[in-house]
Amino acid sequence: MNDVTEAVTAAFHEEWGRLVATLIGFTGDWDLAEECAQEAFTLAWRTWPRDGVPDRPGAWLLTAARRRALDRLRRARLGEAKLQQFAVIEGSGPAESDPGAIDSGIADERLRLIFTCCHPALAFEAQVALALRTLTGLSTAEIARAFGAPEATMAKRLVRAKRKIREAGIPYRVPPAHLLPERTRAVLGVVYLLFNEGYVASAGARLHRPVLAQEALRLAALLVELMPDDPEAGGLNALILLQHSRSATRMSSGGVLVPLEEQDRTRWDHALIAAGLTALRRAARRERLGPYQLQAMIAACHVTSPSVEETDWARIVELYDVLLSQVPSPTVALNRAVAVAMRSGPEAGLDLLDDLVRDGGLGHSHLLPAARADLLRRLGRQACAAQAYQAALERTSNEAERAYLQRRLDELAGT
Repeated sequence: MNDVTEAVTAAFHEEWGRLVATLIGFTGDWDLAEECAQEAFTLAWRTWPRDGVPDRPGAWLLTAARRRALDRLRRARLGEAKLQQFAVIEGSGPAESDPGAIDSGIADERLRLIFTCCHPALAFEAQVALALRTLTGLSTAEIARAFGAPEATMAKRLVRAKRKIREAGIPYRVPPAHLLPERTRAVLGVVYLLFNEGYVASAGARLHRPVLAQEALRLAALLVELMPDDPEAGGLNALILLQHSRSATRMSSGGVLVPLEEQDRTRWDHALIAAGLTALRRAARRERLGPYQLQAMIAACHVTSPSVEETDWARIVELYDVLLSQVPSPTVALNRAVAVAMRSGPEAGLDLLDDLVRDGGLGHSHLLPAARADLLRRLGRQACAAQAYQAALERTSNEAERAYLQRRLDELAGT
């Protein structure tokens, strides 16, 4: 039974986005697509223990979901032409069977899904939230945490967004080139947050969700092909490549988060680093510096340094200054404070973090108390550090992060 559980879980992470995107492309109905996808996974839970895990789980799930959608469409008495269009078996190639691929010139159904979600008729946060919900299968609660919003608020936002797409008849396709700029910011935001969830999962037993990170890598590369002259598309591609280069060293064999200063830099993926640096240089040639390029430059400072001590922290603080002027968010301010602490000492960084505590901009995020705890520990203020670690521990659902925070607490208790 454990093998089946692992297979269904893996199939969900790997196939959900493609499954829902394909169903939406043919039915044009967001709710129907998600419901039929869920029913296919429910059927897998019931039948795979009896019949065994299929050789191609994704194809099995798509067939099951398509049959349920056909049943629902028939019950709704839709026209035979629509049924015939939907019944075309996937695999004959997007140019023959997928109208969205013909209309947009983009064969990737998940990329078309992102562009559909990011229609300018929707509010920016609704665009990104809807794309994440549909593409990744993240729960409403997980998306709400990513945005720092109440779950009920996020649920209403998602319902309104899907209703707007349905009522406005927004087409499921990548828009023509002259309309790309009005959607680019949101599309890049979706891929960025998709990678973040893959890089540090919002909940669960593992630090990473590798399938999501790989999907973000793939989509970022596709966006560069689609928009080769957009410097921020190139910047995002560079950022993801550089960040992902460290993935293999970010968690111990025991499932505990490994912070940057403890990572084995010889095990970083230097092919990805080289590709990221090349992508960053290409993006920078456009001389339109944006947030993703700035973050890629910061990542480049880290991956090209022999050690934490030899890192150019002054340069990183300068880059964060520019980034904060473009994106005045509490998260950027927190990262800048940590960089200031590395450049000028823990006390300087702690003062900035205390300002963020007073502002209250990070809400219930564990990142702020975790950063404070680390600086307090470095200053030798063990009791205050322990309180901050405990506060961070209570605010995260990621088991790898919890194990790291608990380790720090145990170390303080032993001093």
